[in-house]
This record gives sequence, C-alpha cells and structure tokens, in this order.
Amino acid sequence: MKFGIIGSGDVAQAIGHGLIQTGHEVLLGSRQTGSEKLKDWQVKNGERARTGSFKEAADFGEVVFLATLWSGTENALSMSEIHSFSGKILVDVTNPLDFSAGIPPKLSLGFSDSAGETVQRLLPDIRVVKALNIVGNGHMYKPSFPEGVPTMFICGNDDEAKQTVREILTAFGWDDIVDMGRIEKARLLEPLAMLWIEYGFLTNTWGHAFKLLRK
Repeated sequence: MKFGIIGSGDVAQAIGHGLIQTGHEVLLGSRQTGSEKLKDWQVKNGERARTGSFKEAADFGEVVFLATLWSGTENALSMSEIHSFSGKILVDVTNPLDFSAGIPPKLSLGFSDSAGETVQRLLPDIRVVKALNIVGNGHMYKPSFPEGVPTMFICGNDDEAKQTVREILTAFGWDDIVDMGRIEKARLLEPLAMLWIEYGFLTNTWGHAFKLLRK
C-alpha cells in the first residue's frame, strides 16, 4: 500500500519508518522539500521511502497520516489541496498543543472541541481516524514495555476506516486497540495525550504509555 504523511518531524519520520518496515511505500511531505533531514531519512529507509511536498504526499497516499504541529496544521492541509484527499482515509496524529506560554505546552482545544473534529470539519468528505496521539514517537512502532504492550485508543466516524487503521496498528505491534466511538471522542484522547506529556516533564522521562486493565 502507498502512504502519504503530511509532516516531516520526529513523529512523521517514526510513522514512516514503521510503515516501510511493514512493507509499504511512503512519501513524507514537507514545506522544505530539499532539506537535509529529509534526504537523510530517505537514505536511511531505502527504496520504499520518498519525499516531497504536502500535496505530493496527499496525492501519493492511499491512506494519509497527518503529523504536523497543530499551529501549522490548517496551513499544511490547505497546501495539500483538499481535493487531494478525496475518498481517502486520514489518520490524525495531531494534538492541539499551545507553546505560547512556554514548556510544558497547554491544550488550545479540549472538552468542547478537539483537533480531530477540527480536521474532520476541514475535510468533510474524508474519513478521519484519530490514532497514535497518546504515546511518544519512540514507541509508535513495535511498542515494548516490561509490563506488555500498551493500549492504543482510536476514534472516528467510519467503521471501515477504523478497521483499516486497526490493521495498520496491529502490524506496528499494537495488540490492544480500543475503539472509543465517533470522532468527538478525540476530546478525551487529546487530554490523555496532555497527561502523557505532563508526566514526561514531571519525571523527565519519556518511556511511558497507558494500559487499560480489565477484570
């Protein structure tokens, strides 16, 4: 399968690496198409790795991942051109983080709205699925912890799209995937990401994840 990724930072590169390792072709999209970091990523990941503009990534992917800083998300989607996403699944990995007051960041949306819903409104004809936003990029592919594999929560309005995302996550090594329902549940998943971030800054550690325990 062909995947486009809107974004070229650490999260985008980690997801792209995971997709390539599971046998797919990836085009990483960026504002700076000729940057050294993109060239290095392409060389590192071999012949299945490509780089280009946001629009090229959106056109290339049968499924598209959105992995931008929130402050640049709407502009990145605009640069991708809305029609490029027509009929596709978009996996929203973003969190609406506000760094204006420094670090740690705060949520600029939450409880009455979410990044996931915003993306769905911007792309009303696209099947948006929220996923991979509650863990650090170092654990997105092949998550391994002494206590076992963490839980990954997802949400979105289209069951078929969520099944496709489940299959991608399963190939990545996630064996506990919980569907929380419609895209409005991103209002819960994004604050959960904020809890992950706050704990990281509190302890100065980033090797943690969430596990849903059942009895």
